[in-house]
Amino acid sequence: MSNLNALSIAVEAATRKRDDARKVVQAALAAQQAARAQLHQLEDYARETEARWGVRADATIQPEVMYHHYQFMDRLGHASGIQGGVVSDQAGRVHAAQSALLQAELRLSSLRKVVEKRRHDMELLQARRDQKQTDERAALQYGSASRGSQGQEY
Repeated sequence: MSNLNALSIAVEAATRKRDDARKVVQAALAAQQAARAQLHQLEDYARETEARWGVRADATIQPEVMYHHYQFMDRLGHASGIQGGVVSDQAGRVHAAQSALLQAELRLSSLRKVVEKRRHDMELLQARRDQKQTDERAALQYGSASRGSQGQEY
C-alpha cells in the first residue's frame, strides 16, 4: 500500500509539472502572437508609407527628401527583418515548450497506468486471499460436518 501512496505522490508531482508545462506553452504562444502582431504592424506601416509616396505622379521631390525616404524605408525593412527573426525565435520556443508538454503528458500517462496496474494487482491479490479464506472455511465446515456424520453412523 505504501508503494501505491508513493506512486500517487509521483502522479501528483507529474500533474503539477504537466500543468506548469502547459502554462509555459500558453505563455510562449502569447509571446509568439505578440511578435507576429508587431511584425504585421511594421509591414503595414511600411506599405502605408510607401503608398503615400506614390500618390502624386507629377510631384517634384528634392533628392535629399528622396534620400531620407529611402533611408527610412531601409530602416523599416531592417526592423521588419529583425522582428521576423524574433517571430522565428518565438516559434522555436513554442516548439520546445510543446515538446516539453508532450513529455510531461507522456510521463503522467505512464505513471497513471502503473498506478492502475498496481491497483488491479492488489485487488486481484485481495480477491485471491478472500477466495482462499472462503475455501478454508468451507473445508473446515465440510470436515466438521463429515466428522459429525461419521460419529452418527456408528
